[in-house]
Amino acid sequence: MTTQKLIMKKFLNDPENIAAELLEGYTLAYADKVSLMSEKIVVRTHPKSKDKVALVTLGGAGHEPALSGFVGEGMLDASVVGDIFAAPGAPKLLEALKTFNREAGILLVVLNHAGDVMSANMAMELAKREGLNVRMLLTHEDISAGLDTPDEDRRGLAGCVPLFKVAGAAAEAGKSLDEVLEIAERFNKQMATLAVAMTGATHPQNGQAISELPDDEMEIGMGQHGEAGGGRTKILSADETAQRMIEPLISAVDAKAGDKTMLIINGVGATTLMEMNLIFRKAYRVLEAQGIEVISGLVDEILTVQEMAGFQMILCKLDADHVPLLKAPCDTPYWTVR
Repeated sequence: MTTQKLIMKKFLNDPENIAAELLEGYTLAYADKVSLMSEKIVVRTHPKSKDKVALVTLGGAGHEPALSGFVGEGMLDASVVGDIFAAPGAPKLLEALKTFNREAGILLVVLNHAGDVMSANMAMELAKREGLNVRMLLTHEDISAGLDTPDEDRRGLAGCVPLFKVAGAAAEAGKSLDEVLEIAERFNKQMATLAVAMTGATHPQNGQAISELPDDEMEIGMGQHGEAGGGRTKILSADETAQRMIEPLISAVDAKAGDKTMLIINGVGATTLMEMNLIFRKAYRVLEAQGIEVISGLVDEILTVQEMAGFQMILCKLDADHVPLLKAPCDTPYWTVR
């Protein structure tokens, strides 16, 4: 992380209150779907039946709409929110786990980032002592470190969002905790994400740049907090960039002719829908040329990094049971299927 402090052009009040104020505004805007259970715990306004598995996640603020944007019918039951780019503490997560404890159980979905994992492991230990019925799933679909990198060394990126959809639909359908976990684990293993950045972002609480790139360069593999990716190059065209990114994703999920997939282009804050649709077009055509079917596509911002320019490309190879789960109804502020 660089220490350079930039002039921020942002609409802010007290920087220390950003997370609390954004959650207040968010839950007021979508009061029919989400509400604040207590400070920094976002829950469904209309709770799921207690005989069904609950889904809980955690993560820092500053990545909106993730993760709280996907709390609602058919997806998450609760999102435990930290400060900007910082994991919530274990006591806050334990509070949510105790609230949602039930005979059917809880699936805790955690993105593989050091702070999130530390808080989750501590909360899981405390939950175990209290006899709570909770299982944990770690997402780790970033392939920027190489296809042979162990799962524990891969970061969790925006692939968590379609995983919320699949696991949430399974839970809503009344499947057991073991079944929901198995479906989500299988989906987790069959998705891969690669990110690219053209510009960095600033930390909204202190104005410091969290990453920097020369004006004529981009970096493939940059993490969502500006972590280095190792693939720095001069800026390529949309087609060249898409081609360079989709090929390793196809290899990572071992997609072959006849396979069904979901392709997502997730904008990270400052790249336009126009640009992202150009990228989707080329990636789709590469898959099509190899006989790989894209049965579900999405071009949107689902996990952002303030004003960073770039995107994350996510490819998920789908089993037969994943398809109806993706198509099942859900009703959250930022993902709705009717």
